[in-house]
Order: sequence, then structure tokens, then C-alpha cells
Amino acid sequence: MAATKSDAGTRRDFLYVASGAVGAVGVAAVAWPLIDQMNPSAAALAAGVTEVDLATIQPGQQVIVKWRGHPLFVRRRTPAEIAASKAVDVASLPDALANNDNLPSSAPATDANRVIKPEWLILIGVCTHLGCTPTVSTPQMPEGDYGGWLCHCHGSMYDTAGRIRKGPAPRNLEVPIYSFLSDTRIKVG
Repeated sequence: MAATKSDAGTRRDFLYVASGAVGAVGVAAVAWPLIDQMNPSAAALAAGVTEVDLATIQPGQQVIVKWRGHPLFVRRRTPAEIAASKAVDVASLPDALANNDNLPSSAPATDANRVIKPEWLILIGVCTHLGCTPTVSTPQMPEGDYGGWLCHCHGSMYDTAGRIRKGPAPRNLEVPIYSFLSDTRIKVG
């Protein structure tokens, strides 16, 4: 039986569609491994979340933990440090934004917007000027004029809430995403 012209067009259309479908599946099969290799490895994902035990940190003390390749400052503030931070007029700050990943980007840099619990301050310890690591002020070794941190490279001074107060740094120290798992343990990331 001979094929009619209308049957040949239908078969041709089917072959075009089938060939295109097989080609698309082949392209997807080749592209998937290339795309999948761009996902972070299990080691990178594990480094993205850190838990910190707060039980041994005394008032006025700070510990530094490595998180995502950067220093993470975990400071237990004293009542005097909290009071000094709350007394600062946000309008007088060089950077009036909280720079807190837990809040909207427009949140003001009040003390309450820099912490979840007033005595615990969690910051990424990277100066916002050129990426140096500021040093912490302690009663034994005061650093800067505001009782917080001093970046010795260019003189940026941060207060007890990690807000820039003096120097070339354009922004406050960043507050990462974190949560309290219990009264003595936090999860960062």
C-alpha cells in the first residue's frame, strides 16, 4: 500500500518531534553533571553552620571561632557595656543601619537591632574597610575610644555593639544569621 502525501507529512512531523525530544534528553544528560558539580560540597555545607557553646564565656570575655573562613566574635557583654551601647544616639553614627542578617536591611543600628539577647553579641570579625581583623578591647588592654574593637591597620574604632564610631570603615561589623539552641548554645549560619 502506497503512502499518501498527508501520511508522509505526519510521519515526517513525528520524526522531527521524536528527534528533538531525544536530542533534548541527551543535552540534559550531558549538562546535568556540569551543573551539579557547581553545588557546594558536603564539607563546604558543614563549614557554613557552626554551633558555639557559651557556657564557659564569662561577662566581658570574647571568644573567636572560625566560621566560613572568617573570625566570628562571640562576646558576652557586661551590664556596663550594654548600658554604654544603648546610650548611643543612632543619628550620630557613621553607619545608621544595623547590618544584621537577621533583620531587614533598613533596620536602624540600635543596640536592640544588633543582638538577640542583650548580653550576647555575635559578629563577623572582619573590618568593613579593607577586611582586616580588629582586636578586642578588654579592661586589661583597652583598644580604641569606645570599648569595642580597634582595627590597627587604619584606625577604625567600633563600640560595644560592633558599630563603626571613628575611622575609615564605612559600615558596622556584620551580624550573621544565628539562633539560640538553648541558653548556653548558639547556631550560626
